[in-house]
Amino acid sequence: MKEEKLFLRKGIAILATACMMLNLILFVPYGAKAAVGEKKTGLKSHVMTGYWQNFDNGAKCLKISDVPKEYNLIAVAFASSTSVPGKVTFQLDGTLCQRLGGYSKRQFIKEIKAAKKKGQRVIISVGGENGTVSVSNAKEAKRFADSVFKLMKEYSFDGVDIDLEHGIHAKYMEKALRRLSKKAGKSLIITMAPQTLDMQNTKTEYFKLALKIKDILTIVNTQYYNSGSMLGADGKVYSQGSVDFLTALAAIQLENGLRPDQVGIGVPASEKGAGSGYVNPSVVNKALNCLARGKKGGSYKPKKKYKKLRGAMCWSINWDAADGYKFLKKVSPTVAKLP
Repeated sequence: MKEEKLFLRKGIAILATACMMLNLILFVPYGAKAAVGEKKTGLKSHVMTGYWQNFDNGAKCLKISDVPKEYNLIAVAFASSTSVPGKVTFQLDGTLCQRLGGYSKRQFIKEIKAAKKKGQRVIISVGGENGTVSVSNAKEAKRFADSVFKLMKEYSFDGVDIDLEHGIHAKYMEKALRRLSKKAGKSLIITMAPQTLDMQNTKTEYFKLALKIKDILTIVNTQYYNSGSMLGADGKVYSQGSVDFLTALAAIQLENGLRPDQVGIGVPASEKGAGSGYVNPSVVNKALNCLARGKKGGSYKPKKKYKKLRGAMCWSINWDAADGYKFLKKVSPTVAKLP
């Protein structure tokens, strides 16, 4: 009888411990959950994203090893379409390789792996201004996912950036990215770089896509440049090149379903980085502090403080390098100290 009671007490103790463990698992605070997710991608709480140009357009030609570690997310631009609809491919630009003294695929991959050891992450960007990638049916979605995954394995990329500037089909791009997510696992990084018009409201295809894949989406870095005047979250019209343009348009995403940690501010690194819309790095800092800390920006005032705002993006690392890394030097300290 004593043995039975002892056995019963032990059983109750084990059950109580199990319940406590389950309680901890089920009721982890929201912030702790986010931290676990980011641990899987390897990204920091706040991110400086920069595009690495796989071509020579007058900006400074760089190897991956030349990219400062403060750019903790490097987007290699760009993967391109093939003769097979939906399928994408990538190879180093021959002219760029010559400019860099014979940069090889082997060295490129080796440097990507070295960058990752330093804490940086490297993704492949698909599309760009001249890109013609299209995913408009289930077969093309499968080809897109499979070809991107192949590039990830081949080059050691950590994920994909969707920069399709000539239209997307949210339904089939979602299928593609979910298939890619299943193949790549929870460490997959998915970013998007829509133009301002693409994120004016939740009915646009880009915004639909962002909301459809919210559970696997890492960051949306809207391009707040090469744009006409746009509506802000308050319904007022704002012109590019101002702090209000950055804050009022970013607030549309923040007020309509995206988490603060999924929103970044995309700008040109220098005046040569875009046809229009350049702002001084101090304006970017003012916008970040306005959105995340509630500090005064321009005339637009956000409804609340968006703590955990993800950070900033620039086009491009190469143009920043050509300008003495002025953008990185001024903006990265602000991004790193965001709440």
